[in-house]
Amino acid sequence: MAVFTEELRFSTRGGIDLVDITGEVERVVRDSGIRNGHALVFVPGATGAIVTIEHESGLLEDLKRTLRELVPKGKGYLHDRIDDNAHSHLRATLLGASECFPVVDGRLVTGTWQQVFFVELDVRPRHRRVIVQVVGE
Repeated sequence: MAVFTEELRFSTRGGIDLVDITGEVERVVRDSGIRNGHALVFVPGATGAIVTIEHESGLLEDLKRTLRELVPKGKGYLHDRIDDNAHSHLRATLLGASECFPVVDGRLVTGTWQQVFFVELDVRPRHRRVIVQVVGE
């Protein structure tokens, strides 16, 4: 069994910033040389998330609005006494830090309208890392 790991690096704008990383994840899978297995996409951080969603502007705005409604800023969260980003941490917890995809015949398997996005949830611009690890044969 082979393991191939690559780190993606990019900058975000802060707030709820959605970055389509589908093409980069697909490239890592191709570069891995692994034909069949799985690809893990993981963000090491407490205020970022990995999701799958259709890359359609209305839907992306709907996601942002839904996150703001579900976990609004400034609700008296205890963590805000330390840093004014408790809502960022809570939103990230709801979305999750990783997604795992099948790799079949050397290609990332996704649905027709399913793209891979990094979601920046912190209150300020950040330099981010996403780990893509492909495991298989």
